[in-house]
Amino acid sequence: MGNGAKAQQKRDRKKDEKKGPTSQLKTNAAAKTIKCKTCFQDFQSTTNREGLEAHAQNKHNKKYDDCFAS
Repeated sequence: MGNGAKAQQKRDRKKDEKKGPTSQLKTNAAAKTIKCKTCFQDFQSTTNREGLEAHAQNKHNKKYDDCFAS
């Protein structure tokens, strides 16, 4: 078997491989479960409380409980 046949086999195998999705945009959008009551901005569920407190203070001059408490 020559090098040309090996190259053709490699191209054939590569064509048969299926690639999965590489974008994580849908996953990130689904993870946005926290919403500010004032401006309705979405935050990911992994956002820490300090970040949410900073948002409430800087954007709305309010406390965390006024913007995010259930």
